[in-house]
Amino acid sequence: MVLSPHASYPHERSYVLKLHIDASPRQGRIVGRLEHVASGRQFQFTSGEELLACLIDAAALHEQPGLEESET
Repeated sequence: MVLSPHASYPHERSYVLKLHIDASPRQGRIVGRLEHVASGRQFQFTSGEELLACLIDAAALHEQPGLEESET
């Protein structure tokens, strides 16, 4: 068995999701902040669609060039 030198869940791809006190996901109100753990960068969102867009944008900023899809 060969172990990969790449972490399956690298620190650079870790995020903290903070829901605002007014958020009510069951009623469709998803409001909060996404924080990138390594950099501390914050992304505000006011809907599920914005949350996904924030996550996609944040992940794109920290993509590892040359890392193959099978290694993630």
